[in-house]
Amino acid sequence: MEQFNFNNELSGKIALVTGGTKGAGKAIAERLLQAGATVIISARNPPENENSHLHFIPSDLSKAEGTQKVINEVLSTYGQLDILVNNLGSSSTPAGGFSALTDEDWESTLQANLLAPIRLDRGFLPQMIDRKSGVIIHIASIQGKLPLYDSTLPYAAAKAGLRNYSKSLSNEVTPKGFGY
Repeated sequence: MEQFNFNNELSGKIALVTGGTKGAGKAIAERLLQAGATVIISARNPPENENSHLHFIPSDLSKAEGTQKVINEVLSTYGQLDILVNNLGSSSTPAGGFSALTDEDWESTLQANLLAPIRLDRGFLPQMIDRKSGVIIHIASIQGKLPLYDSTLPYAAAKAGLRNYSKSLSNEVTPKGFGY
């Protein structure tokens, strides 16, 4: 019986991991690399330890121009994207509940945690649908279901929005012959 080689399962695939320089994003990027994919990582800051096998695109994805930079660089360099892991997640809001939060707190958190994945999907999904091939993964948070109202209310709201957006997007693209 032939045994599946997990070290080559993604050979020839192009993958992008946002927030891929540390934590879960770094682990995801390393696993995709072990599986044979060409892996691109994006974050505001470079990885602590350089890995010549990872293509790093420095970018602030909480800004529309940051997501467009990543989309343009990936498509111009590789021509397509097969795997998109929207892993980016951040929150720097103050404690104190809803009354302590400013519009800027809400806007910056929603930009990074909800609008960045939406913009990246909008940039990469059309070519995946055309090829009828590709995978998009959104990393949400338990806070999307169980918010910590005192400290991370905007983050929880953004991740809950990402969960619902993901379900809706799946319902939209699945009938087009594209598994999401």
